[in-house]
Amino acid sequence: MTEKGAATPPGTRDRILDVAERLFGERGYAATSTRAVTEAAGANVAAVNYHFGSKEGLLRAVVGRAMRPVNEERQRLLDDFLAGEAKPEVADLVGAFVRTGANLTRQRRDGTPAVVRLLGRVMVEPDPEVRHLFAQEVETVEGRYLEELIRALPALSPDEVTFRYRVMVGLLALHQAGALADLAPHGAAARSAPEPTEPDRETERLVGAVLAVFQGE
Repeated sequence: MTEKGAATPPGTRDRILDVAERLFGERGYAATSTRAVTEAAGANVAAVNYHFGSKEGLLRAVVGRAMRPVNEERQRLLDDFLAGEAKPEVADLVGAFVRTGANLTRQRRDGTPAVVRLLGRVMVEPDPEVRHLFAQEVETVEGRYLEELIRALPALSPDEVTFRYRVMVGLLALHQAGALADLAPHGAAARSAPEPTEPDRETERLVGAVLAVFQGE
């Protein structure tokens, strides 16, 4: 019996999702077996098929859970923009897209970094089917952003806007995974010795950098 006021322990399905999110992020999808997931979750192997149908179904559920709050917030913001009298500007679209993605961990109940490791890993999985699965989970909302960016940048061809959109997604993924800060040459990083910055400031710097990508000739 759960003591009054105490948190309810997660059920089998949630435990499997939590463990799969962590292991897929640490090891990659191909290198993580369903047995490893269920053993770490304290469940039997059949539980994956029961709750998710297959290992691919488990990955789809993990990615869907991770991206749901981001998709919902991006959709809400875009709907608000489009409800106004003026069409959304590039700065509006880029700011909404980047900030919602950068703030992903704050929307999770436990603040775990496992979700950003997962998304960073998914982006570089060698199996294109994994990236395709991720794209399916976000394409409805992200496709709307791309359409509005194309409308907001009539001087650029749709192919050019699409390329810059991909740059935005790539930079955001590196930022989410914490890898963007590690890309400077070590010697340069040591000489500059930058002070740690607040997450909000780093996010705004990323917004500015991405905006410059779209506004360039």
